[in-house]
Amino acid sequence: MRLDPFTVVLIAVVTLASLFPCEGQVAVWFGLLTKLAVALLFFMHGAKLSRQNLLAGLGHWRLHLVVMLSTFVLFPLLGLLLTPLVPSWLSPAIYLGFLYLCALPATVQSAIAFTSMAGGNVSAAVCSASASSILGIFLSPVLVGMMIHVQGEGIDTWHSIQSIMVQLMLPFVVGHLSRPLIGRWVDSHRPLIGKLDQSSILLVVYVAFSEAVVQGIWHQVGWYDLASIVLLSCILLALVLCWNVWISRRLGFDKADEITIVFCGSKKSLANGVPMANVMFPAASVGVMVLPLMIFHQIQLMVCAVLARRYHEQGH
Repeated sequence: MRLDPFTVVLIAVVTLASLFPCEGQVAVWFGLLTKLAVALLFFMHGAKLSRQNLLAGLGHWRLHLVVMLSTFVLFPLLGLLLTPLVPSWLSPAIYLGFLYLCALPATVQSAIAFTSMAGGNVSAAVCSASASSILGIFLSPVLVGMMIHVQGEGIDTWHSIQSIMVQLMLPFVVGHLSRPLIGRWVDSHRPLIGKLDQSSILLVVYVAFSEAVVQGIWHQVGWYDLASIVLLSCILLALVLCWNVWISRRLGFDKADEITIVFCGSKKSLANGVPMANVMFPAASVGVMVLPLMIFHQIQLMVCAVLARRYHEQGH
């Protein structure tokens, strides 16, 4: 298993922010640029979404229900089960990052790619992952607010939802409504759009970690914390994957649908998670909040690549 190239660049950006953080007036300008980049990112997400593909997969409602329950119920419950580890084994800041990770929607692109590679139900994967991404804009802030409230912390959930609606959902809707005009261009330039997505995420990460470095993140997070994140991410992913395989077979889904449930129900979206954290949390805490997500993202890519190959070999 090798590192995903984007993850390598992500690590480089975090290193750059650690050595040369943007501060003062430069940080203000970078902050404005970040908001524009995030708006463009979600505009393009909306423009890429094909209603025909969504409608093609709508008939698999049982599959979608299992995926949504895995994404928005199972993950948060597993996150809350980490509570006894705080603060003796897991720092409160890292734990909140895990709660945030567990509340996020599924990633769209890699879930569909792995489903296709493994021989799964691609139309259902497109519908399920896209629906998860859209629902996450509303559900994730609510879930985060509920889980953090359980831990005795506070977050203005309504303000978060309002901010997300204006900064993320509005560009998404405008982008989707623009699809009849720009859809053909978007579909023919998907590699370019993909680079734009990645560049937007990298910019948000650089600004978030710059602020976190200025506030002393590396005095709060050490090698022990990073090792804990890796271990818990592996355990979390393994539990969800095993559950999705078991429940798929228990409910009588065929192999193609099982593959779709496994890959769509176990993913967490970096593309949604980083911009949403930038909207929901104070600038100084965004870096710590997305750290578990960034590590989980790489682990899920490596593990699911192996699983997809094995499913493919079994099918042939």
